[in-house]
Amino acid sequence: MKLSEAEWIVMQALWKQSPANVREVMQSLPEDNDWAYSTVKTLLTRLAEKAAVAVSKQANTSYFKPLITQPEAQRSEIHHLINRVFDGTVGGLVQHLLNKEPLSKVQQQELMALLEAEQQDNTND
Repeated sequence: MKLSEAEWIVMQALWKQSPANVREVMQSLPEDNDWAYSTVKTLLTRLAEKAAVAVSKQANTSYFKPLITQPEAQRSEIHHLINRVFDGTVGGLVQHLLNKEPLSKVQQQELMALLEAEQQDNTND
């Protein structure tokens, strides 16, 4: 599922507090955010149409609850990034990151352990 930047901001508010109505979501947005009520309502409606959030009614108030977890949304976003920017290869992303951000010795060891575990998993399949 592809989320816009604005939808990410709203989802982050819902992941912190849900279920929430539009006003509660607005209160959870970053302080520098000055979106109108109607903007937040539109974003929540769009997220419901994408099946990212569920809507329930209590009296005349709509409450929204995430249907996807933050890790699920992150995986989807990274998958889109890898396909769009790195021709679908994780290795391209890792190489790019390593060229831009050197790893400490501890981080290098952690990465090597992850790669070795991945290699063992692939060997056992």
